Amino acid sequence: MLLSDFDVPFDETLIAEYPVSPRDQARLLVVPKNNGAFLHKQVRDLPSFLVPGDVLVLNDTKVIPARLRGIKLPSGGKVELLLVRSLGDTMWEVLLKGHVKEGQVLQFSEGASAIVRERGERTVVKFTLTGTMHDLLQRSGEIPLPPYIKRQVEKSDAETYQTVFARNEGAVAAPTAGLHFTEELLANLRKQHIHIINVTLHVGPGTFKPVIAKNVEDHRMDAEWYEVSDQAAESINTAKADGRRIVAVGTTAVRTLEASAVNDGLVYPGSGGTKLFIFPGYQFKIVDAMLTNFHFPRTTLIMLVSALAGQNQIRAAYQEAVKEKYRFYSYGDAMLIE
Repeated sequence: MLLSDFDVPFDETLIAEYPVSPRDQARLLVVPKNNGAFLHKQVRDLPSFLVPGDVLVLNDTKVIPARLRGIKLPSGGKVELLLVRSLGDTMWEVLLKGHVKEGQVLQFSEGASAIVRERGERTVVKFTLTGTMHDLLQRSGEIPLPPYIKRQVEKSDAETYQTVFARNEGAVAAPTAGLHFTEELLANLRKQHIHIINVTLHVGPGTFKPVIAKNVEDHRMDAEWYEVSDQAAESINTAKADGRRIVAVGTTAVRTLEASAVNDGLVYPGSGGTKLFIFPGYQFKIVDAMLTNFHFPRTTLIMLVSALAGQNQIRAAYQEAVKEKYRFYSYGDAMLIE
């Protein structure tokens, strides 16, 4: 399967710089799997496409203010750092902008510095802090907006680039399909007897990693940490046994559920790292439908939704979205594949 097979229609002028308000007034393109006519709705109409007993699965990860700006000592040259994952204690794997070598000391604020321990296939730094890492991030960190949003981070992003159900800190990017939900929408879903459960996958910078392999099968995903509780696994397994639908909110919820499943079609509770790569030909064990945003061509995200809906249907859906001027990407509109 070639990378060029995932060249879906796209228009850069449709990239959303800001979200709509209220969140659930974002537009919703309803896409039947494999064939069928599209419907144009809003996210707040979601309850009309679900039936009592359906299980809606949310990713409750919380974005941390993972971008730090500092200087190199003693030169004073500027440097930008994005936290990737904790390696224990005060060691972190990071992405660094700037010409930096091993042994370089970086200063972020008074009482907060780091030394570069590794600089190669990955970059590792060790922090020296007078307080905690959490203190440093709350004081000096920025919400890491995606690179395709070209404007500066604003104070409002600390709220709008976070789901209303975010609980578990650890992501460096938002599970963006979840950004459309309001407390009112969640309440309406519960009134309709939709079962809402949470799982966790801490979204890493690998979500923006370009696919460069000519043959899709040669691409390798970066590991991301996930967790499924005993209660969540039991709820999903009971629903599957009853023939009820599992509706995942976002590609991260899809990957969490499928990574925690085995060939017997059951979700197993637990936590760990997943490098699961879903592309056409994948046989879904758990997920029946999903809510997702509009993604870049040639990405693993396009490949995942194509695996669920069918490549031709996704190509047609994106053609429809461009024609109707849907808003794209993190702060954009949504698509329901059912």
